[in-house]
Amino acid sequence: MKAKIFQVAWQQKERLLVQGGLIARDLLPEAKAALTNDNRVLALSGMRRTGKSTLLLQLMSEVDNVAYFNFEDEKLLGFSVEHFGELEEALIEVYGPARYWFFDEIQNVGNFEVAVRRMQDSGKKMVITGSNSSMLSMEFGSKLTGRYKQLELFPFSFSEYLRFQNVSFEEKDFYLPEAKVMLKTWFTRWLEQGGLPEYLKYNDEQYVKTLFDNILYRDIIVRFGIRRHREFRELVQLLVGNLSLPVTFTSLQKSIGLSNADTVKEYMGYLSNAYMFYEMYQYHDSLKMQLRSPRKVYLNDVAFHNLVGFSSTPNQGRKLENAVFLALRRGTSEVYSFCGKGECDFIVFDKSRRVSALQVCYQLTPENQTRELNGLSEAMLAFNLKDGMILTMDQEFEIQHNGKNIPVLPVWKWMLTNTKN
Repeated sequence: MKAKIFQVAWQQKERLLVQGGLIARDLLPEAKAALTNDNRVLALSGMRRTGKSTLLLQLMSEVDNVAYFNFEDEKLLGFSVEHFGELEEALIEVYGPARYWFFDEIQNVGNFEVAVRRMQDSGKKMVITGSNSSMLSMEFGSKLTGRYKQLELFPFSFSEYLRFQNVSFEEKDFYLPEAKVMLKTWFTRWLEQGGLPEYLKYNDEQYVKTLFDNILYRDIIVRFGIRRHREFRELVQLLVGNLSLPVTFTSLQKSIGLSNADTVKEYMGYLSNAYMFYEMYQYHDSLKMQLRSPRKVYLNDVAFHNLVGFSSTPNQGRKLENAVFLALRRGTSEVYSFCGKGECDFIVFDKSRRVSALQVCYQLTPENQTRELNGLSEAMLAFNLKDGMILTMDQEFEIQHNGKNIPVLPVWKWMLTNTKN
């Protein structure tokens, strides 16, 4: 096995040497700090093809004495945790003695956490990536309790998309008519194209469809042994075509003809595990009520909706809400909806502290203004929040409502003034 490992490692090193033109990710400063100022294992997770390997290369360029290995190679069939000793020897032969060890797609190796713990205990700085959330399983957490830091990588944010397109801007551009039109135009394109790096590079629609199918088949159907392929794919199609809408396991079960809502719950867990979808719950003080209430489902990237969705009339407002959810998810893991007499799209928590309430609508009109304001105000009152905001496609003004100033902002401007969005 060592000879095979050595061959793969050398080939991978040669490919690394020709990499260039990498787009700096918004997550890079935080990842760099975790690499150089933190002795814990750095675990980078996220959906396939979102740029985790590229981020690894950027981190590798920041330090000396590195070793790199990608476990997603068909030549490694039969590799197991018992072979890590041979792997270390081969990588030292290829790279020399290393302080920083970068392991890509390590979830392909069963019980990998045993080897990672051993290597960390020997003084090595470990950086690992994986394409499913179960990479940081209970077993991993128990073996490395308090010894790892997780960062999640998403497809390109709007600011990263502008960087990819070589579009620069300054804060003063937010107030210049020509620059505002330019930024709104690019935002509209991003909302249509999404942020998958390889798709943006080659503009190949088939790439998105193939990636979508590969995630479904390799990361879910094969990995979890799903037998009812047709019903599973029908569920996925239903979710893609109805993003940002509240759903229940029972309503989905009836729509695709399954006999048990628990099967839908199981399937949706698999989709979340592969980072293809995110579920957002209604906030309730009772966890039981929270789990029983309808939840909204959002896609990891709108390109999936645009190119493999099954909605005959794509709803721009729902896509805008999906984009806002992903921006919030980048900055905090605690995002909920609110449902009382009215509804509020997002209640945002930061380290268990209530922060703000957000409404999202494509355009605020006389027909929907009262509904949007009442839902926002009710949520602000229920959570004793001082801050609330309405995000739209391109409107900007303030509204006085119930004694409070409610700012109305374009989503693109809100995103560009919040660095993690």
